[in-house]
Amino acid sequence: MAYDLKNKLVIAISSRALFDLEEENRLFEKKGLEKYYHYQIAHENSVLKRGAAFDFVRNILRINKAFDNKLIEVIVLSRNNAATGLRIRNSIEKYGLDIERAGWTAGTPISNYLKAFDVDLFLSAHEEDVQRAINEGIAAARIIPKKYKKRGKRKDVRIAFDGDAVLFSDESEKIYQKHGLEAFLKHERKNAKNPLPKGPFAKLLKVISQIQQRFPMEKAPIKTALITARDFSTFERVIRTFDAWDVRVDEAFFLGGVEKRRVVKSFKADIFFDDQDVHLKKTSQKTPSAKVPYVKK
Repeated sequence: MAYDLKNKLVIAISSRALFDLEEENRLFEKKGLEKYYHYQIAHENSVLKRGAAFDFVRNILRINKAFDNKLIEVIVLSRNNAATGLRIRNSIEKYGLDIERAGWTAGTPISNYLKAFDVDLFLSAHEEDVQRAINEGIAAARIIPKKYKKRGKRKDVRIAFDGDAVLFSDESEKIYQKHGLEAFLKHERKNAKNPLPKGPFAKLLKVISQIQQRFPMEKAPIKTALITARDFSTFERVIRTFDAWDVRVDEAFFLGGVEKRRVVKSFKADIFFDDQDVHLKKTSQKTPSAKVPYVKK
């Protein structure tokens, strides 16, 4: 019987998001594919350093230890040639990551294969692949390559989300951008009892909530937070939205324009998703952060 991925949280991640491949990427950009290819082959036994999303992946895979059948699957999908995957495989084994599946597309867009693997979340440093995935209705974000201090083991995984254009659609965001804050607030108050339309990460939040429901609330291995620039006057519509979707968000912060960086840090997020560079530039200083692009129709 074929291995079924449909009832699991499936995370696809590029090799550059999982490991620190920035030096190798610069080599590729300056000297081309052949030099990059030979470099990776020559260094196949050199263990790669942890990338921006490494700790998030390592921590979320620990959830599987509580079950006989895995709840979480992480799949490495890379634009590299398969032969360069030896170094990635060796590094995965060295770190003891439970990653059993991978794909190497030799330059073909990774987005072509995401639905074939029933992917719920795609993380990559490659902007084009992320944009294609979002356009096809898959939760995807461009990880910001950074080096972070190694974090100690924790009992839970903490995921923080922005609201508009991430969990929710960009409908309200467009009103704010076009007509300003007062028009946005008026629209939200008028529609307080109407659930917000779903955004690109709504389905992912539902899958996470289904995992949370397998545990007592205080012992759930995944904690979530909404960290939004909305102010508290828009609270009712947001809470009614989560109720209508039948999802749980553990913590929620309506910042009303206050800087997100310190709240994200205080939540101790393993990863933070936002659509605005102005926030990500600051949060990524201490917290692995990823940009969710707008859907291009």
